[in-house]
Amino acid sequence: MTTPMPTPPYAAPPGPWLRSPAALGRATVALLGLVVATDLFACYADLLEMDVTGDLADGVTGAGVIHRADHADTLIAASAIAHGVAMVATAVVFLCWLWRIRGNAEVFDASRHRMRRGWTIGAWFCPVVNLWFPRRIVADCWDASAPWGSRSGHGPVNAWWTLWLAGLAVSRFADGGWRQAGTADEVHEAAATMLFSDGLDIAAAVLAVVVVVRLTGLQERKVLSGELPAPFPAPAHR
Repeated sequence: MTTPMPTPPYAAPPGPWLRSPAALGRATVALLGLVVATDLFACYADLLEMDVTGDLADGVTGAGVIHRADHADTLIAASAIAHGVAMVATAVVFLCWLWRIRGNAEVFDASRHRMRRGWTIGAWFCPVVNLWFPRRIVADCWDASAPWGSRSGHGPVNAWWTLWLAGLAVSRFADGGWRQAGTADEVHEAAATMLFSDGLDIAAAVLAVVVVVRLTGLQERKVLSGELPAPFPAPAHR
């Protein structure tokens, strides 16, 4: 007598478009940690800049303060480069993760998505709509990935997106102040604004980690639970 094959956990085969986001999620979290590290380095450089420009504004002179000013400027430039590289690398991996999350979420519940799949990438690069489209996409994926019948809140997504937008706004203001600064007092104020901006970046990156971990976990648990719809509809062409 032939031993019957065990029943699969799914009502129907999930198909090649349902793929685990765990590895990309871990890579995204690691790179977000790198962003936090570069922001902390930037905060240190900002504090040094504030310290030395405060002394210059108070009339301190001599070779020592000039050396400190040069050192602070060097660290500011180095932190900007390090942060830029970390952000580019993180953005690439984050978008790969989000694309996979979006594809899985469409399998879970295609009715939850208010936007076509192409916007998963394009929304970040289109002026004006990039202020709210990316958040909407992540929120829709969150809803589709939540356990069946549950009411999913968007608290982590909303907090992350709010701090992300605030960080962008303050960063632009700080960059403008830095380029226009002509006196020690103005440089001191610009460095203080940059310090605030870097602090917002750290908070936004930490909340991004929360979103990535939570959303990846929601999808992993939903796949393993076997609570997938049956039969699986073919993914819509976008």
